[in-house]
Amino acid sequence: MSASFHEVRFPLRLSLSVSGGPVRRTDIVNLSNGRENRNQRWRNSRRSYDAGSALRSVADLYELTAFFEARGGELYGFRFRDPVDFKSCGPLAEPGPTDQRIASGDGSTATFQLVKTYGDPAASFVRTIEKPVAGSVRVSVDGVEIPGSDFSVDTTTGIVTFAAAAIPAAGTEIFAGFSFDVPVRFAIDRIDINMKAFNAGSVPSVPLTEIMP
Repeated sequence: MSASFHEVRFPLRLSLSVSGGPVRRTDIVNLSNGRENRNQRWRNSRRSYDAGSALRSVADLYELTAFFEARGGELYGFRFRDPVDFKSCGPLAEPGPTDQRIASGDGSTATFQLVKTYGDPAASFVRTIEKPVAGSVRVSVDGVEIPGSDFSVDTTTGIVTFAAAAIPAAGTEIFAGFSFDVPVRFAIDRIDINMKAFNAGSVPSVPLTEIMP
C-alpha cells in the first residue's frame, strides 16, 4: 500500500447502510456457432461501494463531507468495513483461531500474510487481507491456539510475525481468525449536494473503490 493512505475508518454508522460488493471483469465473445468464449480480465475481484445510500439526515451529510475533505477527495485511501464481509468467518459468527488456513510451516519462516479463501468443491479464490482490525487476530498451529505473546500483527499490511521461539515447525498447518477492513478511496473528487432533492428523498452518489494490494 502506498504512503497516500490514512489508517482511519469510514464512519461505521454510515457504512452499515452502504450498498455494493465485489466486482469482476470478464470478456465474453459470442461465436458464430452460438457458443461463447470467456476470458477473465482481472485475476482478483475488486470491491465497489456507494456511500450515498447511507445518508439519512443533514448530520450524515456533514459527517460525510468532513471525512471527504480530510481525505482530499480521491487523494488518500482509508479503511472501510464491508457491512457483509468483514470477518474470517460468516457475519453472524465470531472469528476463531482455525477459520482460515494461511500457510504451512517450514521451520524457518517467521512471517505469513493473512488471507481469506472463498470456495466450494468446484473452485476457490484466495484474497489477501491487508487491513486486519487491531486486537482481533487469533492464530493456531496444528489446531492449537497460540498465545498473543508468541506473535505480532502488522495491521497496516496483514503480516503475522512469529516470535523466534515460536516459529512453526516444518509441516505444521497455520490458521488464523480475524476481523478486517477493506482499503478503499473515494472514486470521485466532487460531492454534489442538493438539499431540495435530498429532502425529497434523493441522495447523492458517493462511490468508493477498493485499492488493490
